Amino acid sequence: MKDIELTDQSLPKVFEKYEGKFKALADDKRLKIMYLLTQKGEICVCDLVDMMEMPQSKLSYHLKILLDAGIIKRETRGTWSYYQLNQEEVNHLLSEELCCLFRPS
Repeated sequence: MKDIELTDQSLPKVFEKYEGKFKALADDKRLKIMYLLTQKGEICVCDLVDMMEMPQSKLSYHLKILLDAGIIKRETRGTWSYYQLNQEEVNHLLSEELCCLFRPS
């Protein structure tokens, strides 16, 4: 009887998921956003515009990438959006050395 080779059909999906997450981390502006969120806990998008010294359209682009990757969370209050790190996801993705940069002190 010939052995049937079993392959994990979900493996490409897992790789695709992590590819997006690591691409989201591979940008200095997005790392700065994450660091600011770590320091402040939660930040209104209106304050992030000033902190990042960039137009809201560019900031929104970076925030969307982080949101889509599950690295940050958004809560809308009235007309403003407030952002915070998804600490569980950050801890899951980053090494112990890097993770310490994004943990509240």
